Amino acid sequence: MNNLLQLKGRFEQASRSTDGFGAPNLPAGQSVNVSKLQDLLKNLKELREYWKGQNLLPGALISVYYIKVAAKSNRIQALLGNNSNKPNNSIVGAKFSLDASPKHIITHYISQDILNESIQKLTHSINILNQQFDGEIDCDTIDKINKKKIPYTHKTIFKTNFLNVVRDAYYVEKFDISIEDAMFEQNAIITIYKTDVKTTQLLKKIGISILSNRIMDETTILLRPDELEILKTKAPFLISMAVSDLSEITKDDFQFIDDGIITIDSPKNEPIIGVIDTLFDERVYFSEWVEYTNMLSSDIPVSESDKEHGTAVSSIIVDGPTFNSHLDDGCGRFRVRHFGVASGNSFNSFTILRNISEIVAANKDIKVWNLSLGSKLDINPNFISPEAAILDKIQFDNDVIFVIAGTNLSSGETVIKPIGAPADSINSIVVNSVDKDNKPSSYSRKGPVLSFFIKPDISYYGGDLKNPMKVCTPNGEALVKGTSFAAPWISRKLSYLINVLGLSREIAKALLVHSATTWDKQQSDPTLVGHGVVPIYIKDIVHSQDDEIQFVIQGISEKYDTYNYNIPVPIVKDKHPFIAKATLCYFPASSRNQGVDYTNTELDIKFGRLNDKNVIQSVNKNRQTEEFNHHTYEEDARKSFRKWDNVKHIRDFFTGKNRELKAYDNHLWGLSLKTKERLDERHGDGLKFGIVITLKEIKGVNRIETFIQNAQLRGWLVNQIDVENRIDIFNIAEEEIEFE
Repeated sequence: MNNLLQLKGRFEQASRSTDGFGAPNLPAGQSVNVSKLQDLLKNLKELREYWKGQNLLPGALISVYYIKVAAKSNRIQALLGNNSNKPNNSIVGAKFSLDASPKHIITHYISQDILNESIQKLTHSINILNQQFDGEIDCDTIDKINKKKIPYTHKTIFKTNFLNVVRDAYYVEKFDISIEDAMFEQNAIITIYKTDVKTTQLLKKIGISILSNRIMDETTILLRPDELEILKTKAPFLISMAVSDLSEITKDDFQFIDDGIITIDSPKNEPIIGVIDTLFDERVYFSEWVEYTNMLSSDIPVSESDKEHGTAVSSIIVDGPTFNSHLDDGCGRFRVRHFGVASGNSFNSFTILRNISEIVAANKDIKVWNLSLGSKLDINPNFISPEAAILDKIQFDNDVIFVIAGTNLSSGETVIKPIGAPADSINSIVVNSVDKDNKPSSYSRKGPVLSFFIKPDISYYGGDLKNPMKVCTPNGEALVKGTSFAAPWISRKLSYLINVLGLSREIAKALLVHSATTWDKQQSDPTLVGHGVVPIYIKDIVHSQDDEIQFVIQGISEKYDTYNYNIPVPIVKDKHPFIAKATLCYFPASSRNQGVDYTNTELDIKFGRLNDKNVIQSVNKNRQTEEFNHHTYEEDARKSFRKWDNVKHIRDFFTGKNRELKAYDNHLWGLSLKTKERLDERHGDGLKFGIVITLKEIKGVNRIETFIQNAQLRGWLVNQIDVENRIDIFNIAEEEIEFE
């Protein structure tokens, strides 16, 4: 097998040639009738009267119902904004309609002045359409106006504003108020729309007074059922999102067995994995390997069963291969820092949100965290759970990564349902379970998240009825099944890659996802297994086959285009005898109050041969960012190229009949990442990324030495990741030196 290669070199950075969207126009062959503008004008006038009649907010919350999933370039440009207040900056929420073909519903908070300006713009535009264009205008006419072939002499509204109003009218179905109908019997975590009035002041105005310990951030609060009813009665338009605070944990069945006594040596310098779970029993045989902290209030009664789940999870991380020899991953043992945050049956989301932030902040030496708690409740298709959102923020702010169980069906359930919180965390690695034949386990729940993001990310073995997982519990050895027991195995591999081999979290995550993919078209449902099943043995992740060249590259996005056109894929008789696959991972900032438009930054990857015009011929035919009228609709970009997803896997398929690829005059391949932002804060500046690339020689020849030599000649620093050598380096670095 070939070693994994680490390529270090320089990425070039280039700014975008323009930040605008070009001259405003309609899609080819389309037109707008004045009746559409009249309907929108009626909507806005009715909304103006509505907001004049309430005294809670100085401004207005207005929801824009689009005709489809709207790319940023297709969203309103003139209405609900002006030169100093762009419409994009007033967005406070976004969701999808419940139609068969989802459509965007985007909520803005604007001033009364901007609302009046929008009404004026529509009024003037209606007059111009009637006076000059007989009540209808099409794309060809707009093109002639842009090219000054048709004169525009109107003084009531500037030409660009007029054309943008027409364009807005094409993409907008209606303006309205979006009401979230939330009903809960227990306390609920409520997120209200962000306005220019403080949340506590708004609540006080409608008769709700809450203490600071029930405020998570400037828009997220904990309300009792009676308080929620007051909010729904007096100001339902304020509610953006609502979830139950009390989450029942997905249960795992424990079948206890008597299989003798296991012993273990004392820990030395092994890596530490953080575990956030139910309680831990310090009487078990491996307790010396676990540093335990009980985070529950002393007022909460604790039973032995409350310690079963957490103890079992930590037992796999510390010593799983000892009692599951068929899953021996070659990673050795790990120490655990275990934090008990829940009893065995349920947890309060609001309390756990606070606990997790405090735990990670106080344990900055831990890079990998295992979270095998999951809610019975389904995730919401229109927003991320509060638990997942806090995990995503922690991972954006800190150099850590969470491994999360994909949650299970309850005993007796047979209909597959959506995963539960916090398995909707975008930055985390979410793990589902498969049986020994790599088929989804009978208890698997499914993604996607926000109707788009691939979750789970990957799958692993979590036990089933025929082949249960062995774990250690307070009552001895037990046979179990559940995604809770698949996740710890992935945590072990991830910690090995990061703590022992010294790889970045971006590369480590990309390697795990990459290792789960094959050269064939995926047969299993990705909403159940993610990108695939991760290999058992760690060497199968950090090595490749003799006919493969696998290398990793990491970098930082600093401008719009981060690129390197200097990858020397071997050539034989003026052709490249290779197919390729690549996996990109990054940890973007996110905004929960943006609803379905959750991730703030998109990195669009292209990898492939560099043609004679210095354009990358990407292996997945991605032409999103190319000029020359290569337009890609938003729905297609999301489906085909994973736009806005922070894990992207692109590949060729091996058919046995693949042909060599033409080598262009430069003989090089290129890699390009285009950075796109939803918001103006530019969270993508300085965003780290990791890429894993595998080249497969279609005739089975090992060409790794040629690749290494060519890469070094092209200025790359090439390191071979030799596992044994890296282990020696880790052990030496972790040795305690005693001074005499």
